[in-house]
Order: sequence, then structure tokens, then C-alpha cells
Amino acid sequence: MAGGLVALLDDVAVLARAAAASVDDIGAAAAKAGAKAAGVVIDDAAVTPQYVRDLAAEREVPIIKRIAVGSLRNKFLIILPAVLVLSQFVPWLLTPILMLGGAYLCYEGAEKVWAKLAHHDAHGAGDEAALDEKTLVSGAVRTDLILSAEIMVITLNEVINETFWSRLAILAVVALVMTVVVYGAVALIVKMDDAGLRLAQLSGAVASFGRGLVKAMPLVLTVLTVVGTAAMLWVGGHILLVGTDELGLHFLYAAVHHVEEAAHDATGALGGLVGWLVNTVASAILGLVVGALVVAVMTLIARRRKAGSVTG
Repeated sequence: MAGGLVALLDDVAVLARAAAASVDDIGAAAAKAGAKAAGVVIDDAAVTPQYVRDLAAEREVPIIKRIAVGSLRNKFLIILPAVLVLSQFVPWLLTPILMLGGAYLCYEGAEKVWAKLAHHDAHGAGDEAALDEKTLVSGAVRTDLILSAEIMVITLNEVINETFWSRLAILAVVALVMTVVVYGAVALIVKMDDAGLRLAQLSGAVASFGRGLVKAMPLVLTVLTVVGTAAMLWVGGHILLVGTDELGLHFLYAAVHHVEEAAHDATGALGGLVGWLVNTVASAILGLVVGALVVAVMTLIARRRKAGSVTG
């Protein structure tokens, strides 16, 4: 009896160690896959504050909470089941779908660059203040659906060779962590100026810090927007670069890889960093070119529709 109990406890210990190792593996895989989607995450964090910038201060966090809940619904009720079915039955579709998402990121990034150069708001962002909260949340959740889908497909591409249950666990972890990180960061960003104003009402160094915080926030938001745009072009371009290679069009990837290796070999100890920068810049340039072409096509289509509606 005692021997049987000891054997049972040994089995339980083995299972516990295996489960712990599995959790560690899932955590490591989720972290690696999540890092690949960092560019989309940065863009998500950069986009969302625009939806609450003209609201009363007391409504900012509640609105962000509603958007975050909508983001979780997007990920767990729509995107997660879809990408699991995709990976299980038609994994060959992953690269084309990922490239479509990459092209969309390039379009978004290029449109923001064009909007800045042309001195107008992309997607009519200046009209957001006139919308009610329900419409604001709906628009933000629709935008999140696209960005979240891209995050999940990028993640899936990194874990496509895992078992079904491992993919499910990793995707669920990434979905939850990314949502908390993005909307937690957004909440901190939009309330930073309020915190600065409260600190400014105190005395001494604390008040100076508060005033500095308030003055710094416009710059922080500007930098975040620039970083988000650059990240979209980089990530979108890199997805297209790798995707074309996987689909058999090797010349573009081979050219970039050749320049990357040459830069790596020519810079000694800094070779790793310089090689990465070469790849990143090349990906961003490709993203900007592809995005500009899509913007041009979309603009042409919009003008023709407008002309048709006027003549009709």
C-alpha cells in the first residue's frame, strides 16, 4: 500500500514537472512570438489615444476600458478560432494572408506619411471629436480588429509547427498579454498630463516635475506616432520581404540578405547591429514603396467613385 502511494506520488511529481516545463515553454514561445508582433503593438498603442484626445478627462479611462473589452472579444471570439482553424486545415494560406496584412500595414504607414506631408488627417481623424462615445468605441474596435488579426497571424506564423493545444495556449497568452500591455500603456499615456497637473499644484521639485510632464506630453505623443508609423512600414515591409521569398520569388530577399551580410562583415564587432539596421531600413523602404502604391490606387478609386456620383 505504502509502495503504491509512493509510486503514485512519484508519478504526480513527474507530471507536475512536465506541466511546469510545458508552461515555461509556452511562456518562452509566447514571448518570442509576441516580440515579432512588436511593431503592430506599437502602432496599436499609438493609434488608440487619438480616439479619446477630445473627450472629457473623466471619460478617457472608461472609454479605453470599453475598447479593451472589445479588443478581447475580437481576439478570443473571432480571430483566435479563425486562425486555429486556418493553421489546422489550410496552413498554406498563412503566408498569403500574412502578406495581405503586411500590405495593409504598409498602406496605413504610407497614408500617415502622406497625410503629414499634405498637412491633412489620415482617415479624417479630425472628425472624431464630433462623434458620440458609442461610435468612437465602435470605430476603435474595428481598427483593433485589423491590428489584432495581424498580431495573431504573426504569432501563429512563429508557432505553426507546435501542436494544436500548444498553439491555442500560446495564442491565448499573446492575446491577453498584448491587450493588457497596449491598453494599459494607452491609459497611462492619456492620464499622464492629468497626473502632471496635479503634481504641478504641489511645491518644490515635485511641482517642477509636474509642469515638465505636462509640457512633455505633446512631444511624447508625437514621438509615439512617428515610432508607430515607422514600425508599421518596417513590419509590413519585412512581412512582404520574407513572404515573397517563401512563395518562390527569391531575388528581393536575396538582394537584401546580400547587402546585410556585406554590412555585417565590414563592421566587425558592430556587425550584428549594423546588419539588423540594414535589413530594417530595407524593409521600411519596401514598406513605404508598396504602401505608396496602395495609397495611389485607393486615391484613384476614391476619385473615380466621387466623379461617378457627381455625374450620376
